[in-house]
Amino acid sequence: MNKCLLVLVVLLFLLTGCKDFIEPSLGGKTVTLLAPGDKVESNNYDQTFWWDTHDDALKYRLQVVSPKFDSVTKFIVDTLTVGNKFLSSLEPGRYEWRVRPENGSSKGEYTTRSFTIYASSIKEQSVQLSLPLTGLLTNKGSQRFEWLKLFGAENYRLQIDNNNFADETKLTLNTVTTNVSYIQQIPADGTYQWRVRAEAGAENSKWSAVRSFIYSTKIPDKVVLSAPGNNLSVPKPVTLVWNAVTDADKYELRVCRGDTSTLFNNTFPMTLSATSYAFTEGESNVKVFWKVRAIDKAGNKGPYSEFFNFTIQ
Repeated sequence: MNKCLLVLVVLLFLLTGCKDFIEPSLGGKTVTLLAPGDKVESNNYDQTFWWDTHDDALKYRLQVVSPKFDSVTKFIVDTLTVGNKFLSSLEPGRYEWRVRPENGSSKGEYTTRSFTIYASSIKEQSVQLSLPLTGLLTNKGSQRFEWLKLFGAENYRLQIDNNNFADETKLTLNTVTTNVSYIQQIPADGTYQWRVRAEAGAENSKWSAVRSFIYSTKIPDKVVLSAPGNNLSVPKPVTLVWNAVTDADKYELRVCRGDTSTLFNNTFPMTLSATSYAFTEGESNVKVFWKVRAIDKAGNKGPYSEFFNFTIQ
């Protein structure tokens, strides 16, 4: 009977469970390239490389060269990405690009396309922003702004504002740099917008898309512990419970053995998204001290709660 059951389990595994345990091979598999179109001609320096995904792929190898893979003079891009889009700013010239799917144990075959970019006025171009990503929530006052190099640019104008550029005489920052990055100290908490344009003599590019970020140094409120009550004797497991704090993204739990300074073990302090924790460690008669603090999405840490303690029965 046991032997029959074992055979049945093996058959079920082979029929239904293989894909969950054995990574499918990508040998000979390809992806369809979507943009830029094959042999397309453009005067747009900014190109978004886009391809279809493959169900068995975990990542994709993208390569871009000029002018062709069999006669490379410039290797522009060679990257692994988990997404199926990649933005690059190129100079005029002839290019080939290719993509293959990959996973942890195999690689597919490359699909290749070509395109040509022609020179045009900088006035027809726009700068592509890199960092910070739009919607960033941060407590770091010193922010690094980055963008892609634009062919033909002599310098770049970076503007930062907290009023959607409604009055360009009252901007937080309006500066020119020859670099493709700039570090700026943010003056106060708030929501900010930033944009960049390229400049060359009397000509300016179009403004980039506007990105926004939030700078916040406001700390979360103090956590209040609720269970178990302070200075009790309780059996394991002990469910530690505290109140939810507005704006908290996660909580830091600190547990100590015998006093308020000796960590119970190297798993503490630990970070949790929940407002409770099942404590299962320790021996009878051990006294445990614990406290919690809230951390918001910007990384600001609130004050710790008061220490509570309990004795394990």
